[in-house]
Amino acid sequence: MSGVSLMTDWSMQTVTGTARDPACDKGSGVVQENHEQAQGYVPPGMPELNHDGRSTSYFEFWPMWVMYFPVVILWLLLAVRYRSLTLPLIANPALALSGMVGAQKSALFRQAGDYARQWILPWTLYTKDERAIVEQVVSAQTQLSDAGLTYPVVGKPDVGCRGSGVKLLSDSDAVRDYLRAFPTGGTIQFQQLAEWEAEAGVFYVRYPGQSRGTVTSLTLKYMPFVVGDGKSTLQQLVSEDARAGALQHLYRERHAQRWESVIPEGEPYRLVFSASHCRGAVFRDGARYIDVRLEQALDKIFDDIPGFHYGRLDIKFRDLESLMRGENFKIIEINGASSESINIWDRNTSLGAALRTLLQQYRTLFKLGDANRSRGHKTPGVRALWRAWQYEQQLVKHYPQND
Repeated sequence: MSGVSLMTDWSMQTVTGTARDPACDKGSGVVQENHEQAQGYVPPGMPELNHDGRSTSYFEFWPMWVMYFPVVILWLLLAVRYRSLTLPLIANPALALSGMVGAQKSALFRQAGDYARQWILPWTLYTKDERAIVEQVVSAQTQLSDAGLTYPVVGKPDVGCRGSGVKLLSDSDAVRDYLRAFPTGGTIQFQQLAEWEAEAGVFYVRYPGQSRGTVTSLTLKYMPFVVGDGKSTLQQLVSEDARAGALQHLYRERHAQRWESVIPEGEPYRLVFSASHCRGAVFRDGARYIDVRLEQALDKIFDDIPGFHYGRLDIKFRDLESLMRGENFKIIEINGASSESINIWDRNTSLGAALRTLLQQYRTLFKLGDANRSRGHKTPGVRALWRAWQYEQQLVKHYPQND
């Protein structure tokens, strides 16, 4: 099968969406049937979030190993076919291990040319050292200023996954607290907060030597909110929400200080800032919004970031019409080989469709790796993958709690 036909087969699959993390394995996987009212607050530019029907898919919070067991089997079969166990690790030559594990969020940003950088939210890196926190706050503030960043900014680990350690920082006091909680030697990516709240995960695949890529999925990301009534506590509002009530374990500790407080009438209260499924975000399949004009815009961006062929872009955008035209959006992150086509975690997807999409992703990774191997790229050993995984896991253990 040619690369073109493979991308076409994948892009025609319509499934629905969110991402996986060991944190997801906690809590109930019960499917709740309900007819709750539409969510009280939806960011400008996003379609109304309709909750009619089930609140979660029945497999949405299964343990990660259950969902990925078929992937492991396929990986081994493809390794025999392609005569390499680590071929996917050269699918994206621009990223160490293709971004499978231990990748720096800033790696592709640093390689971006002037044109591509226009589409990326401004950012800067700061590595925490052993100096007094007061001194480091001054240094971090200087870097923020030099990079043209103004409060509020987002702080996140340069190496991490699934929203670990991501926090919204509104002032220098917040930066101080974040630095204090961050592990010494770890690197922080400070990034300008986007002017738009609407967010999507856009999966993009482009084969080596081709001038055009394909958007294989587009998923709308909703941060969960409850709306105060002036009488109910935050805990009561969360409990009464069909989806949030089943995921209280994700919110209780994060909002401990206000858990028993009454939320003023009409106030939308955001339960999570980082739009990660395992942190409680809600994903909806947006396949109908994929447009050739968006694909063309991404083609131009990745003309300016050579060596990237596969992954998911997390994007903030003004409105869906602009996004479909390939206009008025900013890239938050570019995720590599380990990224999922997160529409599989939509509540209405079937298990069969989710598994077919996951398996197709890894077939694509092997095909990309094979194409790059024929261009002279060398596959790394399994030991390199293991060491990168260990490094990332050690860091993640010490990151601050995310917002």
